[in-house]
Amino acid sequence: MKLCFVTVGATASFQKLLEQVLSSQFLEALAKRGYTHLLIQYGKDGQQVFQNFIDSNQPHHGLTLGGFDFQPSIDAQMMMTVERETLGQERGLIICHAGSGTVLAGLRLGVPLIVVPNPDLADNHQQELADELEKGNYVISSTVEDVGNAISRAETQKAQVLPRRSGNTTLAESMSDELSFLD
Repeated sequence: MKLCFVTVGATASFQKLLEQVLSSQFLEALAKRGYTHLLIQYGKDGQQVFQNFIDSNQPHHGLTLGGFDFQPSIDAQMMMTVERETLGQERGLIICHAGSGTVLAGLRLGVPLIVVPNPDLADNHQQELADELEKGNYVISSTVEDVGNAISRAETQKAQVLPRRSGNTTLAESMSDELSFLD
């Protein structure tokens, strides 16, 4: 199994990203790179878009699709992207909106992370975060329209991904470690 987990966020609608990751071009790009599963946290207002796609005759390109709207924590779903040789599971990929909490959780896992800022938000804090983290080679920053092409960049980055952090660190410690802050 090789999983791509996509989260569009739970509070702000990000329908453009949802529609893009359900496009035939995106699904084909995942399948060509050996992905077998796509799990989407489609968030606020996304259930109908997801269900319409599932009910349609559009090709899934051999991928097993799953989705959900909201859960108090998506840590378990994100953990499904971590390599587990004993289960025959390859290291996968996380694609997420550029919410700081989601990005930090993804960074701790040591899997490639594609960060897609939501251009419809009132300010550009998500873009600023994505740009800075990409400069440090921590993430791949992508636009909604280019997220399919970002998969190949993320696959290339796999060899450079930081090792998984233990779950016993505080947010401040994680940020300091991930962003190389000095004490």
